[in-house]
Amino acid sequence: MVRKFSDEPILPLRALQIWQILISAAHNRKILTYGMLARMLGYEGAGVLAQPLGHIMYYCQQNKLPPLTILVVNQDTGLPGEGLTGADLNADRESVFRYDWYSIIPPTPEEFREAYTHGQP
Repeated sequence: MVRKFSDEPILPLRALQIWQILISAAHNRKILTYGMLARMLGYEGAGVLAQPLGHIMYYCQQNKLPPLTILVVNQDTGLPGEGLTGADLNADRESVFRYDWYSIIPPTPEEFREAYTHGQP
């Protein structure tokens, strides 16, 4: 039976969906706006992306991976959200573009949940 991400709105599962989108964007050296990503996910607005992106951000930090979420930016400023900025935006973005994302097994929803839980202040 085919299941859809929209049928199971569990945040770690949505993080997995976003992970797939972002590693494809990295492979193609593309940057996405929050609005573009929201539309891809079937959301009506971009305001719901902070938590699923947070799952990915914490997973990358805790596993010493390049900051994959840096590829999602505000359409007006061209910058990622406050919690997603790095010391050197261009260098961080290049490290994301160069990383071989397809060589690693994608995290499970449970791994995303654990990373998010441990990453919260």
